[in-house]
Amino acid sequence: MPNPPITISDAESRVMEVLWQQAPQTSEDIVATLLEPTGWHEKTIKTLLNRLLGKGAVSAERDGRRYLYSPQLRREDWQQQESRSLLDRVFGGKVAPLLAHFSQHEKLSTRDVAELRKLIDSIEKKGH
Repeated sequence: MPNPPITISDAESRVMEVLWQQAPQTSEDIVATLLEPTGWHEKTIKTLLNRLLGKGAVSAERDGRRYLYSPQLRREDWQQQESRSLLDRVFGGKVAPLLAHFSQHEKLSTRDVAELRKLIDSIEKKGH
């Protein structure tokens, strides 16, 4: 039986982003990276890191007197999970209403439209 998906909060995802960019890192490295842009206290960041450790999204390996943290949840798996959740909750599991929403309410650049066309062409080729 597959493991249930690991759910992480928006705040926890900020910690994960730091680890996805470079791992392993010490808690001090993670705090130094997040302190200024988030305005969070050191204790808050360490609490988030411990929550992620408890959920199995992060592992810790002892390195002398400190721990080195590494992501166990892959960014791609998290993106898949989050995008599926958004589609299911907001757009009834369908991609077309999501794209319609963005085309009506967000400014899609010429580049965005070209990338979408390329993606649709690729999907159509796979289907035939």
